Amino acid sequence: MTTLSITKEIERGTMENLLSMPITPVEIMLGKIIPYIFVGFAQALIIIGVGVTLFGVPILGNIAALAGLSTLFIAANLSIGYTFSTIAQNQLQAMQMTFFVFLPSILLSGFMFPFRGMPHWAQAIGEVLPLTHFIRIVRGIMLKGNGFADMQVDAAALLIFMVVAMGLALLRFRKTLD
Repeated sequence: MTTLSITKEIERGTMENLLSMPITPVEIMLGKIIPYIFVGFAQALIIIGVGVTLFGVPILGNIAALAGLSTLFIAANLSIGYTFSTIAQNQLQAMQMTFFVFLPSILLSGFMFPFRGMPHWAQAIGEVLPLTHFIRIVRGIMLKGNGFADMQVDAAALLIFMVVAMGLALLRFRKTLD
């Protein structure tokens, strides 16, 4: 959803109104991302709730760690969407960029196919995708009862991805203002 945030403002002609406000680019970005974090978190709760109640999937680990790391994953993905929104010239381009990340994420993260069964080049690409790390976190917490020490590497990867994506988005957003 954040992929369309800036391009939609430009296409509607409301970007000038937004820029005339006494707020910083960081505040604009957070104002666009934070509501979707809540939406994504609600969706994650529903999915986990359905998994537990209907399918009997256990949560052997810490539910607070799962909630916190789910929020980090959601924020990382929304940040990349916001970055795409600052790069794209229109909504169509923004959506095409999203599919450029979405499809490889589904195919190369271990979601559809076993990660270790993929060729090394596919695993290398998969390691760069946030979904790969989030799937490991979810499986670790829910099915193995992993603690935070077991998930440090994947949590750090998500955090780095989020910070880099937000940094790129802010740089691009400032360039579009100039």
